[in-house]
Amino acid sequence: MTAGANRVTTPFGAGSTAAEVLEGIDLSGRRMIVTGASSGVGVEIARALAGAGAEVTLAVRDTDAGESTASDIAQTNGNPRPRVAALDLADQSSVASFVAGWEGPLDALVNNAGIMMLPELTRTPEGWEMQFATNHMGHFALAVGLHGALAAAEGGARVVSVSSSGHGASPVVFGDINFERRAYDPSLAYGQSKTANALFAVAATRRWAPDGILSNSLMPGGIWTNLQRHWDPKTLARIKNSDLGRAAKTPEQGAATSVLLAASPLIEGVGGRYFEDCQEAEVVPAIIDGVHGVRDYALDPAAADRLWDESLRLLG
Repeated sequence: MTAGANRVTTPFGAGSTAAEVLEGIDLSGRRMIVTGASSGVGVEIARALAGAGAEVTLAVRDTDAGESTASDIAQTNGNPRPRVAALDLADQSSVASFVAGWEGPLDALVNNAGIMMLPELTRTPEGWEMQFATNHMGHFALAVGLHGALAAAEGGARVVSVSSSGHGASPVVFGDINFERRAYDPSLAYGQSKTANALFAVAATRRWAPDGILSNSLMPGGIWTNLQRHWDPKTLARIKNSDLGRAAKTPEQGAATSVLLAASPLIEGVGGRYFEDCQEAEVVPAIIDGVHGVRDYALDPAAADRLWDESLRLLG
């Protein structure tokens, strides 16, 4: 690892795959959880971690899909089959059940699952807007619930928070997080939730570093997966046929930055930062080409602390 002006860089880049990032790294005896690991990038995060020897748990809503993924991963790498556990991040009772069922230390939690651009305002039973509830609140409750397991990991633990360049659409609007007074906008709601993912990493590191727990956030890259299922079909087709769309990453490449943050020794001792293409991202006044850079409000310690306190209040 090298740092120019304190910015973390690695030998890997946008074209690197998750397997390449973990080449030569032995994760035997390490226990890791990947949320949303039954489709898209989550599958490749789990595959790479398991391929390096980690004991991986696939935390998924659809356990049948999870079991199929676990079997596929075991067949492709020859290591023990990943464990599958039910987790619906929009359902706080499901999160509590998952936490209650976890035993022993936890070396890495990869908060990968997410939903994007719901066309209509949808709320959880608590009244939370669904993208904020799933992308942030579910993962927040999960990480807080697993704090003891993370703190028990020998040699420290990592929490990976999968954000997005979409955070550039909106900071966290503390005065109306759940769109109770302003008109619902799918892009603003998604952007706010992804800003929350980045702020979580800042706040968690500030609070948990003394316990040996560090957290970073990341943009996985432009990747075509089921995440875009709510996009307008004409808009999706136009973007896919643009230069930006044709330069999209494969899921294996999209998983690279997540596994770097979860398991690479190159990130040892690093926390509270935002990465893209296996490098720490530059702070920018606006997201470049819709993909690159991080806004300053997504790394603001005061906003991170405020979000942490508000999230605890919402959880009651």
